[in-house]
Amino acid sequence: MTPVEFCKQLKGVFGFPVTPFKKDLSLDLDGLARNVEEMVRYPFCALVAAGGTGELYSMNADEVEQVVKVTVQAANGKMPVVAGTGFNVPIGREMAQRVEKAGAECLLVLPPYYSNAPESGLFDYYKAIGEASSLPMMIYSRDWAVFTPEQVARLADHVPTLAAWKDGQGDVKKYQRIMNYNGDRLAWFGGLGDDCVPGYFAIGVQAYTSSISNIAPKVSLALAEAGMARDFAKLDVLMKKYVHPLYALRERGRGYEVSAMKVAMEALGMAAGPVRPPLNECKAQDAADIRELMKVYEDMLESKAAVV
Repeated sequence: MTPVEFCKQLKGVFGFPVTPFKKDLSLDLDGLARNVEEMVRYPFCALVAAGGTGELYSMNADEVEQVVKVTVQAANGKMPVVAGTGFNVPIGREMAQRVEKAGAECLLVLPPYYSNAPESGLFDYYKAIGEASSLPMMIYSRDWAVFTPEQVARLADHVPTLAAWKDGQGDVKKYQRIMNYNGDRLAWFGGLGDDCVPGYFAIGVQAYTSSISNIAPKVSLALAEAGMARDFAKLDVLMKKYVHPLYALRERGRGYEVSAMKVAMEALGMAAGPVRPPLNECKAQDAADIRELMKVYEDMLESKAAVV
């Protein structure tokens, strides 16, 4: 398959495993393997290892390679693994080469360290990482990495391996214009969060990345199923019951998009551990409220441990 053909087959939900750490902040690879083995029981279109929710920017190249290798092994061929990379050109290229050897089938490239790069420099950053690997590239447009429809087209001309776009801006008006302008040249994914599912599927994305996949895969899959069917009445029920309450708690503190999910996972008996700086742990009351909210999820947890 061509890079674009590979990415166009990915529909529904990307599972997005966190990276568990031990109390000393070292990798908990055994815990990661257990979590992934549980996740691949569900029909995700792919898993994303060492992405933003996976705390990519807190890890070095050795750790990213280990996380991807363990994720690939635990997935055991049931679904492809997308691997995160970024930082700068030397580190990004090294990570791209390492994760390809570790078994990843696609790159998720996060923005570089420099937030005021000119277009030509930014494009050269993505091209350099793309040339380091034969894997399809998915660009994560988040934070300051904002693009116009025309820039996306020029970037696709510049980077032959560019095959997919993951939106992290949450501006569905602009994203729809990007999608309409570029058509089927790329695969289009929603990437800001489960709380953006209705808007993303309304404009025609083919899949989204879900942090809720860590705690309740059935919720993530139900959201995608309703979204692809454009069943907004069902989506409204799911959003009100499961998504909005969780995201309201996540918005209580900066960085809670990771630490809140780790609190929820540990409440369900899963490996998660602390977050690495500069992220912070959830405050005691916020953590207690997250654990209490997990009782709402019990009807979608199947065999997971009871909330503690």
